Amino acid sequence: MPTVIVATGNPGKLKEMQAYLGDLGWDLQLKPKELDIDETGATFLENARLKAAGVAKALGQWAIADDSGLQVDALNGAPGLYSARYATGDQARINRVLSELAGIAQRGAQFVCAVALARPDGTIALETEGICRGEILTDPKGTGGFGYDPIFYVPAVGQTFAEMSPQQKEASSHRGIAFQQLMPQLKALAMD
Repeated sequence: MPTVIVATGNPGKLKEMQAYLGDLGWDLQLKPKELDIDETGATFLENARLKAAGVAKALGQWAIADDSGLQVDALNGAPGLYSARYATGDQARINRVLSELAGIAQRGAQFVCAVALARPDGTIALETEGICRGEILTDPKGTGGFGYDPIFYVPAVGQTFAEMSPQQKEASSHRGIAFQQLMPQLKALAMD
């Protein structure tokens, strides 16, 4: 069973990766807390590559990383790479987006998730990017999920991420789409 380091210190992210990658039979482990990788990329994909490659090279093991966020069309793609740091706390981030969109009718947005898998020498073996298009509501709906989920409405499903069951969200979210795209390649990958 190959060991793959998840390039995060977040146990919740490890659990999420285990749900997506469980069929592969990998032993997924968190990166050491003291190993920090600067996210200096200009895109989600660049940041995912930096994290996966940095952790893989530092530990000499396979590593997988993702980077994701919300891009609002009317805000020129903001909060984008700064989605998690757009304000302090989920409610404050939601309030900031809603405030910046006050009076704006065009509320198109997308969630983006980039995933990169790096070999033990730090070279990137596989990468993908999942995108889920939607729109920003004027008021939050639903109690599930986290972050911007209560204001991100997916017309194809007819619900916000916060209203969806975990299975619905896994199937239609940006992260779910990214891993669906990656799974056939991961299953075919020789990890010697």
